[in-house]
This record gives sequence, C-alpha cells and structure tokens, in this order.
Amino acid sequence: MNPGVAIAALVVVSVATAVIGFYGLRISRTTGDFYVASRTVRPWWNASAIGGEYLSAASFLGVAGLILLSGTDALWFPVGYTAGYLMLLLFVAAPLRRSGAYTIPDFTEARLDSRIVRKVTSLVVVVVGWLYIVPQLHGAALTIRITTGLPSWVGSVAVVIVVCLTVVAGGMRSITFVQAFQYWLKLTALAVPILFIVIVLAGTGTPALSAPAVNPTSLPPAGAYQNVSLLVALLFGTLGLPHVLVRFYTNPDGQSARRTTVIVLGLLSVFYLFPTAYGLVARMFAPGLARANQADALVLLLPGELVGGTAGDLLSALVVAGAFAAFLSTTSGLVVSLAGVISQDVLGGEVGGFRLAAVISAVVPLGFAFMTDSMALAGSVGLVFAFTASTVCPVLLLGIWWRGLTDAGAIAGMVTGGFLCGGAMIAGALVGAANLAPWLAQPAAWTVPTAFAVMLVVSHATAHRIPATMARVMTRLHTPERPLVTER
Repeated sequence: MNPGVAIAALVVVSVATAVIGFYGLRISRTTGDFYVASRTVRPWWNASAIGGEYLSAASFLGVAGLILLSGTDALWFPVGYTAGYLMLLLFVAAPLRRSGAYTIPDFTEARLDSRIVRKVTSLVVVVVGWLYIVPQLHGAALTIRITTGLPSWVGSVAVVIVVCLTVVAGGMRSITFVQAFQYWLKLTALAVPILFIVIVLAGTGTPALSAPAVNPTSLPPAGAYQNVSLLVALLFGTLGLPHVLVRFYTNPDGQSARRTTVIVLGLLSVFYLFPTAYGLVARMFAPGLARANQADALVLLLPGELVGGTAGDLLSALVVAGAFAAFLSTTSGLVVSLAGVISQDVLGGEVGGFRLAAVISAVVPLGFAFMTDSMALAGSVGLVFAFTASTVCPVLLLGIWWRGLTDAGAIAGMVTGGFLCGGAMIAGALVGAANLAPWLAQPAAWTVPTAFAVMLVVSHATAHRIPATMARVMTRLHTPERPLVTER
C-alpha cells in the first residue's frame, strides 16, 4: 500500500486518541476519577470501552492469520475469548463490583485480611499486565514495518507515547472515552473493507478458485489436548485479566456490571465475525499471503491484494487505523490497571503517584518488546491467558465463592501456578516451536487444575488462618446492592 496513506491514517487515529483523552482531563479531578471514573460509567459506554481494550492485537490481526494457517482449529480463539465473558457474567462481575475495591490486590487483601497476599497479588498482576502489553507493541511494530517501511521500533514507541499522554492526562475517565471510540473504529475498520472485498469478488467472479485453494503452509491439525487446553486458558484467563476486571469497579452498581457484561458479549460476537471472514476469504482467494511472517499481516494486506489501486489503498488505510486503535486501546487499559496497582502499593496512591506509575507501566514492557521477537500474535496472547488462568483466576473464583480460602492457600496456589506456567513458557521459548510437546505448548490444561488444587489443599491444612472478617466480606459480596421492594 501507499506508505504516505498509511502514515496519515496512523497520525489521524493517534491525534484523535490524544484529543479525546485530553477531553477527559476536563472532568477528571479526584482520585476516584483517575482509578475508577468515580463509578459513574453506564453500561453501554463501559461495554464499548471493554470491547475497545479487550480486542487486542491478537483479536484484530492474529485470529485472521491463524485461520489462514490452520483453518477451523483457530476458531477456538474467538469462541474462547467470547465465552470467557459469559463466565465473567455468571461468577465474577457483580460480586467483584460489590467488593468496593479499586484493584485486584485491594480485593484479595480485603477478602483474606492479609498484606502479604496483597503484595503477591500485586506482583502477579504486574507480571500479567507486562506480558500482555508486549504483544501489543509487537503488533504495532509489525504494522509500521509492513505498511510504511519505517523501522519496527517506531510503532512500539508511538504506542507508548500516545498511551502515556492519554492515561497521564485523565486516568480511567479519559481512557473510557478513548476506548469506547476505539471499539467502534476497530469494528468499522474491519467491516467496511471485507464487505467491499466481497462485493468486488462477487462482481468479478472467482478466478482464484480455479487454482488449488489448499494453503501449502498450513499448520498441522491440533489434537484434542491442544484444543481443550487452549479453551481452558481462554475461558479461565479472561476471569483474571486485570484491565478487564477493573472495568467492573467503574459501574454504578452490580446490576449495571451484569448489564455491561451482557452487552459486551453481543459486541464481541459481532466483532469476531469479521476477522473470521478475513481468514476464510484469504484461504480461498489469497493463499499466497501465508508465506513466512505474513500471516499476522493478513488483515493489513488483503485489501491491496484483492482490490488494489486507490480503493485498495484507502481500505488498507482504514484497516491500519483500526489496527493501531487496537494496540492503543488494549495498552492503555493495561497501563491504567497497572498504574493503579503500582501507585497504591509503592507510590502512595495519589494522582501524582498514579501518573508516575503509568509511565513506568508503559516503559518497562517497551524494553522487553525491544529484546524479544514477535511470535504469532494470537498464540502469544494465548500463553498470557494461560498464565493468568493459573494465577489470578483461582484466587478470584475461590475468594468469591468459597469460605474456606486462606491467605496461605492463596499464596501457595498463585506461586505454584505462576512457576509452572511461566516455566512452561520459558522452556517453550528455549526449545523452539517446532519441537514443543503439546503439554508444554499449551500448559493451561494441567497448570490451572494444579493451581486450584494447591489452593484447596493448603487452605484446608491452614483452616485456622481463615480471617475473622470472612463472614462479613462474603455477605457484602453476595448481597444485592439494590434489593427488590415487594408491594404489600
């Protein structure tokens, strides 16, 4: 595509993001504004913002690329991403909102009455956030390199600068406006080009189908273990994502939190139709895009490949704008959640500390992005979900629904799950993807049950450590905020 058009698209979406973020500064005055938007975000706004931050580089670029390479096996990603929100609706959304906490460490400290649990949870949340930011920066680097010819690092640095400006300006309230805008931009950026491509193909016939439609570089079919393990990672990992969970603190009440989750399910279901369509169209009409290191760029390249000309450049520019919005929105959500944790635990919890923590939260993963190579975006994010499912998710589910959880059990489970899953991820990177054993490539099927089991066993063994405040906290978590009033 035309590099000038791509650069213009990137500039426009970056400026629009910054302008909307600075608009939020006008109404961000208190600490509550910066951390949870003073709990005043209504369901449609919050749902759009969640869609904006949750639909990351893996969703925008990676899903279509995996469908191009592996066909129906890749459909587990959109299914798992969406179904994870159903679990949020059923098990986490309203109780977490009722806890009254600003961050996940706030919740674990209140539930287990332990500063040590808070510190361990804070460390885990920071690790999860940084692991999740790195693929966003890799995606930005890929987009810049493919569409403009500029050095890859320009994309990563641009994302960090724009995110720091918007988060520092207005915190959660600013980011809510930004992410809601970015969800609808991403949806438009995928929907318009693929619909145009389908119309063009329908009008010109299907000459590509005369050639073999089989992708010569397809990945080997995934076995039952890989599919089950991936689904476990996506379902349970969604329950522990810090940037998603903090959104439920911004709703006015538990009912609003549940309504938000229902709306998100609809928004995600609509969105994932389009990356799936890109992957299927590419397998049929542009299998050559499956060349090495091109699968993740499929969404960026398909309009130019099948439409071409000025129309192809304009459609590609729209896709580039949507892709950059994906990197910005997810990274900003993660930075807000990490800044809240770091600020409260290290920097005093005031607005000034939040702003400094936001810069730290964005700059540290930038260094990791420079030191690592981009792997398949959806696959790398899947491993982050596995890590989250093995650490944060068990302590949240058991903390909300089981009275017997103790601080010792929570710590033992998080540490065990973190070491096992992290060790599998490191071993996989050292061995190389071609030689990975299934249990190493997709560890969630055994690391998640192990983390739950360790929490249960250790908690039973340390039942004397159940906090005296347990009954009061559990009552608060499960008592509706707006009880029904019956007529006499």
